[in-house]
Amino acid sequence: MAKVNEFEKGKISIGGARFSSESNMQYELSSVDDLTDSVLEELIQHHRENQVPRLKHLESYFKGENVNVLTGKRRREEHLADNRATHNFAKYVSTFIQGYMMGVPLKTSYEDKNVDELLREINRINDADEHNSELVLDQSIFGRAYELVYRNKDDEIRFVQLSVHNTFVIYDDTVDKQPIAAVRYYKQQFSDNSFVELYTDKVIKRYKLSDSNKLTYLEDREQVFDYIPIVEYSNNKYRQGDFEDVLSLIDLYDAAQSDTANYMQDLNDALLVIKGNLEIDVKQAQRMKEKNLLMLQTEMDGEGKPSNADAFYIYKQYDVQGTESYKDRLFNNILLFTSIPNLLDDKKGTGNQSGEALKMKLFALAQKRATKERLFKRGLRERYRLIENILNKASEGSFDVNNINITFTENLPSMIDRELEWFTKAGGELSQETLLSNLSFVENAQEELDRINSESPQERAIANAYQFREEVIEDEEEQ
Repeated sequence: MAKVNEFEKGKISIGGARFSSESNMQYELSSVDDLTDSVLEELIQHHRENQVPRLKHLESYFKGENVNVLTGKRRREEHLADNRATHNFAKYVSTFIQGYMMGVPLKTSYEDKNVDELLREINRINDADEHNSELVLDQSIFGRAYELVYRNKDDEIRFVQLSVHNTFVIYDDTVDKQPIAAVRYYKQQFSDNSFVELYTDKVIKRYKLSDSNKLTYLEDREQVFDYIPIVEYSNNKYRQGDFEDVLSLIDLYDAAQSDTANYMQDLNDALLVIKGNLEIDVKQAQRMKEKNLLMLQTEMDGEGKPSNADAFYIYKQYDVQGTESYKDRLFNNILLFTSIPNLLDDKKGTGNQSGEALKMKLFALAQKRATKERLFKRGLRERYRLIENILNKASEGSFDVNNINITFTENLPSMIDRELEWFTKAGGELSQETLLSNLSFVENAQEELDRINSESPQERAIANAYQFREEVIEDEEEQ
């Protein structure tokens, strides 16, 4: 039986936590034989009711639709300003990490040149660089990402990203936690029809899903991968998003900035107090206020002496230094607990920083990156295992997944010119392949060397002449 109701006696939301413990649980069964239609219905309903709300909540923050500040009543007085400022820290955090990890596309290589070229061709067909980057973004936002590997009608091996909102994987209950099935359910666009696809290592079962969450069996399709073709990529052990821990701090920052905006606007509507024994009526005071001019003429008191008069505004006092310090603390804490460096430090007079200084700023993020890369590599090996299975069955090739070299390169401001200068001055020498492999615009150093060697002497002379001309022009501009 599915372990969906293990918290049924009391759904846990410890200390008023934003999400319950069931919002991010992984589904487990003893075997795929236990996955009956009734259990599948139960799993889909649980996913809809317990997991999708969390995913939508995180997505709303990524889109800048911060739930806490945009909902509910914030001001008791109806006539006062009610500004609701949202700050898209969530998007900043996730896109920063996405760029840091995938700004330089990861490289896959294989010792056998034929296999290497085959894998490169598959990656080109699927635009793997963009695909991998989007998977990393989903990981960062939701704590998980999914892709489906399949073979299309043109006999091309394709892999596509699936929505986390309607996809989940079911694992066995052993310590190995091997996937035994995957589920994708979706509503047909511009239609009331909903469908479910259940993927096992043998078949793809299709169902129609009613509004009452009841399944109607439609068909079986043969599945040729001999493995679950949906791959789950986890962001970390707990499948948490990168900004999930600081949602409450983002809410506090939104509230503080909104209150500041409200104060500035309320100040324009401050209450004017006119004090004294004056020869002025309400209509006269109103006309003077409209003209932004206030002329006070006092009456004589009982002793025949002119009385005192005063005019001032009543408004809530604003502790500028304390409030701004509070907002700065929230800002720094959000970045601290998401391991994002504060790039605004440069405005305090530190100026341009060296590569080593930037590396120290990114030290915490580098530790997080190491974990994310290990888990992403695990998913990539599952992808290529599926690819190897189908290639082997079609007698189109075979390779050892464990021999694929997967290289991540952190996307940092390049300091390679200083490293090369130091290396050459120390008497070091580098091969052309190594030099080419360090160029960001060269995807494959060996391919580039092959192109160079295939060029005729005339073509090479033209290229060298063009390069010389560019250098001359550059020298003249500098002079």
